[in-house]
Amino acid sequence: MKTVAVLLAPGFEEAEAIVTVDILRRLDIGVETLSCSENRSVLSYHQIPVEADAVLSDRFDKTYDAVVLPGGPEGSLFLGRSEAVLAFVTRHDEAGKWICPICSAAARVLGANGLLKGRRYVCSGDLWQQVTDGTYVEADVVEDGHLLSGKGLGRVFDFAFTLAARLAEDDASARFQAEHIYYPWPS
Repeated sequence: MKTVAVLLAPGFEEAEAIVTVDILRRLDIGVETLSCSENRSVLSYHQIPVEADAVLSDRFDKTYDAVVLPGGPEGSLFLGRSEAVLAFVTRHDEAGKWICPICSAAARVLGANGLLKGRRYVCSGDLWQQVTDGTYVEADVVEDGHLLSGKGLGRVFDFAFTLAARLAEDDASARFQAEHIYYPWPS
């Protein structure tokens, strides 16, 4: 079974995280939500308390098939300033695992720390203007090697279904789930 770590930082964009978790679990992909703070309880961008499956420090040495970084103004800044998060993401990236930022996370976590490494990506708003080590592409979802980035909350279904299809190595099962929830996923 493929496994995914979804990193939850204080101020994370809850819909980007929860929709992604939902879609992945529909396709029987193992997902663990990991709090990047000291305990499992994390307060989202819209002040919704969420109980993560575990704390990042307790799972730091585990290797996942993908790492998802939700956006959110405060959440992505928190992730981008966390040495533990940056080390976790770097280790997975170097191991060839999927690195999956959505919304502001591509710019504020990867771009702000030289982790895009020249790869193509998308992010929300005009944050791309502050990034010097990647190539911004105006698209809903961008794949470059094992980097999968999503534009933002309005494209979270495209982002989640694309990740699910890549992990499942089967567009048909992802398409079936998209049709099941009446979502016109273009793949």
